[in-house]
Amino acid sequence: MDGKQMDADRPAEGDPLIRPSTTDHPLYEAVVDACRTVYDPEIPVNIYDLGLVYTIEISPENDVRIWMTLTAPGCPVAGEMPGWVADAVGAVPGVRQIDVELVWDPPWGMDRLSDEARLELGFM
Repeated sequence: MDGKQMDADRPAEGDPLIRPSTTDHPLYEAVVDACRTVYDPEIPVNIYDLGLVYTIEISPENDVRIWMTLTAPGCPVAGEMPGWVADAVGAVPGVRQIDVELVWDPPWGMDRLSDEARLELGFM
């Protein structure tokens, strides 16, 4: 990716740090379901309900781009997790290409947990 493309991917000043997902795309729910098959090995909750998936962007050509984070930058699976997500989402029928990008801003926090994750982890 060239420098201009990287700059275009960064939010402009005043824009939200997490861009909205393409929730109206026909593949969106299947992509979310695929993300729910990937687990952080240290936490018995899938990455989607943990709130690690920030944005799922799907183009009209069915190219999927995911921005996600990890619970901590020093996470032992930091090098592997994007590949696990790419494999899971790439297996969804209709997905043409998949790109998974790790981001650290904004940092992940417990407020990102879904109600299901809170229940599973005993926070509810």
